[in-house]
Amino acid sequence: MALLQRLAAKVGQHRFLKFMRIYPPYLGAGISVKHVARDLTSLEVELKLRPYNQNFVGTQFGGSLYSMCDPFFMLMLMMQLGDDYLVWDKSATIEFLKPGRGTVTARFELPKEKVAALKAEVDAKGKINPAFEVTITNGLGETVARVTKLLSVRLKDRKAARASG
Repeated sequence: MALLQRLAAKVGQHRFLKFMRIYPPYLGAGISVKHVARDLTSLEVELKLRPYNQNFVGTQFGGSLYSMCDPFFMLMLMMQLGDDYLVWDKSATIEFLKPGRGTVTARFELPKEKVAALKAEVDAKGKINPAFEVTITNGLGETVARVTKLLSVRLKDRKAARASG
């Protein structure tokens, strides 16, 4: 088991995700995990506009907007599904809809019912590529950007898992 997975198991997965606020790339970009549901069904991230994370025209840097959304659907799904499944990011797109001024927020939702349906589909097919979408909003609730993530989810090869475990 990877070092970060062991750490997450030791401190609790929801606490581990909260620690992402001190993850060096997030710390440097001004990204902060504000809320993680204990059951990992929701998570909220915020990005405050600072001189060190704004673009040439003084609004949120697009790379920071994407970065604040990068790992969370993968991590939330991986942690909810458990050790018998492999979850990877496959692709992503971001659509910029409005300049990001001030603090922006992204709220990730992954209800247990959705995870159960994905698990049943993986169990039946062996591998799936579900898509997830999150919107980034400003302080007025207006949509600044929309990020779509395509994940790869499959059952682990049990022989390989035992050999590495």
